[in-house]
Amino acid sequence: MHELIMWLVNTIGAMGYTGIFLLMAMESSIIPIPSELVMPPAGYLAHQGQMNMWVAIVMGTLGSLVGAYANYFTAHYLGRPLVLKYGKYVWITEEKFAKVEAYFKEHGEISTFIGRLLPVVRHLISLPAGLAGMNHVKFSLYTLAGAGIWVTILTYIGYFIGAEQELIMKYSHEALAGVVIVSAVIVFFYIRNYRKKKAAQA
Repeated sequence: MHELIMWLVNTIGAMGYTGIFLLMAMESSIIPIPSELVMPPAGYLAHQGQMNMWVAIVMGTLGSLVGAYANYFTAHYLGRPLVLKYGKYVWITEEKFAKVEAYFKEHGEISTFIGRLLPVVRHLISLPAGLAGMNHVKFSLYTLAGAGIWVTILTYIGYFIGAEQELIMKYSHEALAGVVIVSAVIVFFYIRNYRKKKAAQA
């Protein structure tokens, strides 16, 4: 684990801010590169004075937006049949996509924000947004907000752990669990309010 973490830190350090941008763009698209392997090492390097933490966060967040738009335009211009046809080559199964699509339809545009904080959904939520032709301003704002929160959490983990290198991955996963719990609470209250409004309209 120690050698792996040091390799990640050295790799991110060698790639610099451009590398963070590109890796996070890939992470937000259909290429499964875990953000937990990108941003905590950047935070660690910021702790060591080799990177500016805020620049790393901005580059990671912008990279996430670019990757999200890659999915958005792919779905928007190719359509559902082609996404499903070729998605299987990058682990997008019909069942998985159907769940994310139903999630988007059920919870509306806010799901773009919530989805950025959830594992698996984070990589795919832009596809149904593209199919639905979601407004670009809203899509950008929701994506930036959700991605910004997640990127900041991971970067701060690496920054505050500092010399305790072997704890980077451990706390990244604990942060993920915490974000999932918070997101679940948000979704619960959102669904409850949505159902109340629907019942009142009926």
